[in-house]
Amino acid sequence: MKHIKTCAAAAAIACAAAAAAAPYHVTAPMPEDADGAMVYIVNFDTGAPIDSVLVADGVAEFRGELDEPVLARMLLDGERYCTFILEDGGIAISKDRKAVGSMLNDRLNEIGKTTAALAAEFRSAPGDDARQAVLDRYNAFATEALDENADNPLGYYIFLDQAGSLSREEFAAALAKYPMMAGYERVKRYQQSFDRQEATSEGKRFTDFEIEHDGVKHRLSDVVGKGDYVLVDYWASWCGPCIRQTAVIKELYNELKDKGLKVLGVAVWDEPEATKAAIAKHDLPWECWLNGGNVPTDLYGIMGIPCIILYGPDGTILSRDKQGDELKAAVRAAMGANE
Repeated sequence: MKHIKTCAAAAAIACAAAAAAAPYHVTAPMPEDADGAMVYIVNFDTGAPIDSVLVADGVAEFRGELDEPVLARMLLDGERYCTFILEDGGIAISKDRKAVGSMLNDRLNEIGKTTAALAAEFRSAPGDDARQAVLDRYNAFATEALDENADNPLGYYIFLDQAGSLSREEFAAALAKYPMMAGYERVKRYQQSFDRQEATSEGKRFTDFEIEHDGVKHRLSDVVGKGDYVLVDYWASWCGPCIRQTAVIKELYNELKDKGLKVLGVAVWDEPEATKAAIAKHDLPWECWLNGGNVPTDLYGIMGIPCIILYGPDGTILSRDKQGDELKAAVRAAMGANE
């Protein structure tokens, strides 16, 4: 690669790039009944508003300027519509809500196609060794993509995508390698979540919280630390893994309810009516508190659900973040009920 030798040459190229830069122009098709609705573009990291328009003739069309590219989210009447990179140039949101036509968005789509192909290959791999080989290729590809884009919003997007599957130690190592990510608000919240996970890990005393719905208040301390084993399922109606774990919890409930086990559902990140419908549909026999929102998840550093926690009679956390057979074994062992 040739290097620029003089400041004058560098300045000339910088000026030419600035002159060629165009303001952003984003067009997005909207649902047929959306005319007159307000559509917003906000900063994905901070939630700060960037632009807004009214839908006209089935399209939301944005024009403006920005200092640098930013990972953005489009909201239709306050609801999430799509996530994309807002950058200079023409950006078209496709009917499947992907952004095309600009450099970073096109690169994001290419990365998405590759990772989707690797995911399909992983699912169809014939054995553990084959799956591990695919996983190694995926990790190498993701690392290369992050290295190439660590200084732009695409790199931030990839970093966030990986952060959700990292342990506390792995997250710290990733931040050490990519220190530029530490300034993002969502990355700061990840760090806070890891700190709260540590404070509410196995062997620690429970952290109390209060939630309210329809004027009825519930405190965790009303149930936990009162002499019973309490299995609390932090879940949501829309969460497939949450629903699958209800079969495991039912097995434990039926087996141990007469031996001192209480089960409590706490609905988080969910609308109360949707939670009620799921309780009825899946025939959940235990008490469930509605409208937990972010309160329990913030306090316990919960970054994904279901999060199932077993509290001992004195309020000590005996098991956390286990599912399936591992959860059954942990609860039975804690209660001395192993076969």
